[in-house]
Amino acid sequence: MTKRLLSGDEAVALAARDAGILLGTGYPGTPSTEILEAFGALGGRAQWAPNEKVALEVGLGAAYGGGRALVTMKHVGLNVAADPLFTAAYTGVTGALVVVSADDPGMASSQNEQDNRRYAIAAGLPMLSPADPQEAYDYFFKAVELSERWGLPVLFRMTTRVCHSKSLVSGRSAPEVPKPPHFERDIPGRVMIPAYARPAHRKLRAKLAEIAAFGETSDLNTLTEGRRDLGIITDGVCSLHAAEASPGASFFKIGLVHPLPVERLRAFAASVERCIVVEEGDPVIADALRAAGLTVESKPEMFRFGELDVGRIRRILARDTSVEPPLPKGKPPELCAACPYHPVYATLRKLDCIVAGDIGCYTLGVMEPYRAMDTCVAMGASIGVGLGLRHVLPAEQARRVVSIIGDSTFIHSGVSGVMEMAYNPPASGHVVIVLDNGITAMTGQQEHPGTGRTLEHEATGKISIEGTTRAMGIETAIIDPFADPAGFERLLVERLATPKLSIIVARRPCVLAAADIRAWEKAAESSRVSASCAGCATEDA
Repeated sequence: MTKRLLSGDEAVALAARDAGILLGTGYPGTPSTEILEAFGALGGRAQWAPNEKVALEVGLGAAYGGGRALVTMKHVGLNVAADPLFTAAYTGVTGALVVVSADDPGMASSQNEQDNRRYAIAAGLPMLSPADPQEAYDYFFKAVELSERWGLPVLFRMTTRVCHSKSLVSGRSAPEVPKPPHFERDIPGRVMIPAYARPAHRKLRAKLAEIAAFGETSDLNTLTEGRRDLGIITDGVCSLHAAEASPGASFFKIGLVHPLPVERLRAFAASVERCIVVEEGDPVIADALRAAGLTVESKPEMFRFGELDVGRIRRILARDTSVEPPLPKGKPPELCAACPYHPVYATLRKLDCIVAGDIGCYTLGVMEPYRAMDTCVAMGASIGVGLGLRHVLPAEQARRVVSIIGDSTFIHSGVSGVMEMAYNPPASGHVVIVLDNGITAMTGQQEHPGTGRTLEHEATGKISIEGTTRAMGIETAIIDPFADPAGFERLLVERLATPKLSIIVARRPCVLAAADIRAWEKAAESSRVSASCAGCATEDA
């Protein structure tokens, strides 16, 4: 057994390889991005999907075929994938399907702080919650085991701290060799018309009852006896902080956070004088236990926000609700000095545009000196929000509304907004600016279907943004705003003055990725030439 210094993301990737995962798919999003990148580097089959919904559907298909599959995303990505997720709980799987949800307490790089433990409850799926990279590695095998034993997708909840922290990880000496994939027809189990879905729901609840009974004795949930005056129930990385905050207390650490081992927890709570649930985010565990009649304390509301650490947990245990000291101020984020979108935001501000914004590094256009973004809700929302503003605002304001979206986000969920734009055009028309820097820049230079390169940067099919919008009948122009800022301004003024629908593709490679993009494209061209020559040689023979 070898030891390696790994992050939580890297530990999941290694476990996926050692567990015989045949396909890993997902959409890049901090803090989950590195899982698939590391899995691919280890030789696993890893690929980026256009969005999280598609990724989950691909993983679901692989698991229907008896394969072991991994799907990764950040917490808000599970919102996008929720539609197939809920019904996948009814259909179940034949192979194994592990769905990583990387939550972001404290919103280090996210637009909200949702707690995805609630998805496990709502969808009716088991969920595991590792505390550190070693547990991330070990729990992954448990997730595969649970998935195959009960024929269900398993949610695997990571958090930013677990994803990015590093520690020594002991891996298995030899990888598992799972059964080869094989499709078996099961129409009542896989086709969720109402007649089949009703009994499937009952079967799901029966499975959850079985998993709950399993959890009562599983080593995923562990008891550490200590002082009787204080018992702490906790999960995930909070278990490490709590152990340091109160080393002599009695601890019940939950690894299987849904369904909960309620009877073991009931006995634990009864065995101590004071029992408190220490958990990051929402009081999910505390609420469930109190609903089950257990006498447990929950943390004060003020500790619902942000990450917990040793100091904050000591305050929770001391019932200290005094005002917390403010966090030290850091340097505000800003667009790179050589970012090609400086001229875009300078023009938007100069023209006093009402800007419906989107998710990406270009969201930093909201910062000084531009302050040129008025809304930012979710990936792909800029187009729909911009259209809604156009529909209701007075004509003078409506003509100033612009939607701004990145190339990766356009592929992810902006296309449907363009369909809405073509189908229900506002009377004043609309202008959408697609900031195409040739990469998914915000999460660390990942590929997407619009780049024409795979996760490993190899040549593949390429989706044309302008081809897509022109096919919908939208007038589309392409310009490099960095090389021709005056031309970009004239173009935008012209498009804002007309009641037509318009797309402006502002195209210039991300300055941080430009050299790599040139190298990848050169390698891809060489690969295409080599393949073409090989084909010609075959024909000649």
